[in-house]
Amino acid sequence: MNILLTSSLLAAVVLQAATAAETLKVSVSVWPPGSNVYLGECVLLQCSVESNSSFVWSYGWLKRSPHSAPPTPNPRHLVFGDSYSITAVTREDTGSYQCQARRWDSNSSSVEFLSQTATLSVSELPSASLLTLTPSTRQFFREERFTVQCPVSQTNSSGWRLKHFPPISGVRPRVSNTDPYSPGAAVSAGRSDRCEFTADSGNSGLYWCQGAEGRSNAVYITVSYGAIILKTPAFPVFEGDKVVLVCQYWVGNHSKTTFFKNGAENFTSPGSDRVIKMTLENVTQEDEGFYKCASQDRKMESPEAWLSVSPHRGNFTSTDERAASNSGSGKWVIVSCGVLLLFLIPVTVWLLHHYRFCTCRCWPFSKERLQAVELPATKQDVTEVQWDLSWMEMSNLLDKQLFPGT
Repeated sequence: MNILLTSSLLAAVVLQAATAAETLKVSVSVWPPGSNVYLGECVLLQCSVESNSSFVWSYGWLKRSPHSAPPTPNPRHLVFGDSYSITAVTREDTGSYQCQARRWDSNSSSVEFLSQTATLSVSELPSASLLTLTPSTRQFFREERFTVQCPVSQTNSSGWRLKHFPPISGVRPRVSNTDPYSPGAAVSAGRSDRCEFTADSGNSGLYWCQGAEGRSNAVYITVSYGAIILKTPAFPVFEGDKVVLVCQYWVGNHSKTTFFKNGAENFTSPGSDRVIKMTLENVTQEDEGFYKCASQDRKMESPEAWLSVSPHRGNFTSTDERAASNSGSGKWVIVSCGVLLLFLIPVTVWLLHHYRFCTCRCWPFSKERLQAVELPATKQDVTEVQWDLSWMEMSNLLDKQLFPGT
C-alpha cells in the first residue's frame, strides 16, 4: 500500500515537474516581428511548442482587450491550427494575445499549457512606408503574375528588402529574403526592394519590407489551385470610393454568377464570361465584410475575401492620388503664371516706350511747380528709407541735367 502511494505521489511530482518545465516552452511569435502593428495591414500570430514528445497538439487563443467591454468574435480574426491571423488591422485589435496548447495523454486526460503574452499596439503608418502590390488583390490563380514593391527610401541607407513568411502549419517557419532563387520570384534589375512573381503554391504567405527606416505594412497573399476566386482590394478603400469586385473562373464561361456578402446573396450577374464583375458605387462602412462568389449550380464557390472600408484617408492616400493632386496643382500654377505673363508683358513694353520717348515732356520742369501735399505721418522702416534715398539721388541727378546751376 505504501509502495503504491509512494509511486502515485512520485508520478504526480514527475507530471507536475514536466508540466512546469514544458509551460516555458510554449511561445507566441508575431509576424511581421514586433509589437507595433499598423492600420489596414495583415498580421499573423504563430504558436509553437518545443517538445521532444510525439503528442498531437491542439491550439486555442485568448485575447485581452484594454477596453472595459469583453472582446466579441470578429470575422477578421481567423484561427487555423497553430496560426491566428488578423486581416485589415483596426484600433480595436490592440490588446494582449495568448496561445493555449493542449495535448491528450494515453489515459484520455488533457494537459493544457499557456504561452507568454504577446501585446499588439496599433498605430498609423506614415505614407512614405507603404508597400505597393500590383494588381491590388490578396488572391491569385497559379501562373498569374504580380509585383510587390517596397517604399522609396527617404535616406541614403541601403534601402528596403522584401521579406516573405510562408504559411507552414505544424513546422517552425523560416522568414526569407526574396531573391532570384525564391519560388517564382524575379528581382527587378538586381534590386532587393521590388520583385515580380509568377504565382505558385510557394508564393502564398505574408509579405512586408524591412529596412534601416523600420518596416512597411504587411499583406497576406493566397495562391489558389481551385476553380474560382474573388479579387477584392488588398488594402483599405475609403468611403465614397468606387470599388470593383472581380469573380474569376479558371476555365470556361458561366451563364450566371452570384456574389455573397457575409454569407447572404448580394448580387447576381447574368453575364457569360470567365471574369464577372460587381461594382459598388460610393462605398460606406456598411459595405465592409467578407465577400465570395459562386457559379449558378453552386458547384464552384470561391474562398471568402475581406473588403475593408476606412472612414477617412489619413495616411493611406495612394501614390497615384498624390501624383494626380500634385499634377493638378502644377497645372494651375502653370496656367496662373501664363496669365500673369500675358498681362505683364504689354504693360512692361508700354512703360518702357512711355518713359523712353517722353521723359522730358512728362517730368516737371521745376520743383516750384509741384504742389505741396502733406503726407500722413508714418514710421519708416529700413526698406522705405533706402527706397527714399535712392529716389532722392535720382531726382537730384535729373534736376542737375535738366536745370544746370540749380
